[in-house]
Amino acid sequence: MFRFTLPRDIYVGYGAIEKLSVLKGHKKAFICTGGHSMRRGGFLEKVEDTLHSVGIETRIMEGIEPDPSIEKVKEGAALMDTFKPDVIVAIGGGSPIDAAKAMWIFYEYPNITFDEIKTPFSLPPLRNKAIFVAIPSTSGTATEVTAFSVITDYSTGIKYPLADFNLTPDLAILDLDIPLTMPPKLTAHTGMDALTHATEAYVSTEANGFTDPLAKQAVSDIFDNILESYNGDKEARGKMHIAQCLAGMAFSNGLLGITHSLAHKIGAVFHIPHGCANAILLPYVIQFNKKACMSRYADLARVAGLPGRTDAQLVLSYEEAIRELDRKLNIPLNLKEYGIDEKLYLEHKDSIAANAELDACTPENPRKADAEALGKILECAYYGKTVNF
Repeated sequence: MFRFTLPRDIYVGYGAIEKLSVLKGHKKAFICTGGHSMRRGGFLEKVEDTLHSVGIETRIMEGIEPDPSIEKVKEGAALMDTFKPDVIVAIGGGSPIDAAKAMWIFYEYPNITFDEIKTPFSLPPLRNKAIFVAIPSTSGTATEVTAFSVITDYSTGIKYPLADFNLTPDLAILDLDIPLTMPPKLTAHTGMDALTHATEAYVSTEANGFTDPLAKQAVSDIFDNILESYNGDKEARGKMHIAQCLAGMAFSNGLLGITHSLAHKIGAVFHIPHGCANAILLPYVIQFNKKACMSRYADLARVAGLPGRTDAQLVLSYEEAIRELDRKLNIPLNLKEYGIDEKLYLEHKDSIAANAELDACTPENPRKADAEALGKILECAYYGKTVNF
């Protein structure tokens, strides 16, 4: 038996922010966002104007940093507790939306501890005080439709993916005007994050008949549009925004694998953007996993229109196609090339591997991976060596 959970409503289109008007009847909305891009682009003003037009009072929390901390989450929850919203609206990239999800937990349960919510699928019921609305500005994390929130504990240097179906937003709005503001590097990193989501969801041990079509469609659409999106094509940018959402629907319900386990831990220690870390790691993880799920990767290669007569040939094509995308998107092919100092890598490699084994994404990987195996994959990904074990 499996569970499949999505937001109740998803609105998609240019100018879709206006659909916030469906919240009429609510009293107060607490708006969470990151830096200044949503204000500069006029999107924050559109959110407020729409909410005000249906009689909803608003308060804004700006400046939520990338890789949000536990401290920032607690700060936001305290502000929510003072304002007493019955709607939380998060607009921006994955970080402010993830942070807002975690704030939501502590707003509803002020006495709960972070340690109590780290265990996957252990949250108490939410929506006692507020519902949650997500408006993504980037085309990668798909947190607007997922049961996940990634929060960093800087005291331990570990990123924790909080996981619970309670965290799935009630309403997702994909306004296709917003991703047009993304710079090329962010477009590249988030696009490869989405491809990693779709790929890992399809080979996950929790993949099922609902998630498979979503993952395959996402892979097809990403291969068709990612380079044009990177080069600024408006139509391709919109298609990528939808494709990343499809990938999110797939992985939120089918879960992920060790590409993400390693990326979470590498990101916290070396401060590599999450999508970039996934883009570097994915070919190495495919090399490791293919012994357990060769035919599944071959399916994705066929969907992407890649050459190969046998499953083995198709999987090699898929690995190389990902590397070719990395090259064209100006993403390094290994961690050393990214610029991580070798001494720093050697100092942290064992702890990264050990923590990755404990990551919430590791159990559903198609091939079992302990700390030793994860350490070997990490070594290959650092030096650019083939994973052949």
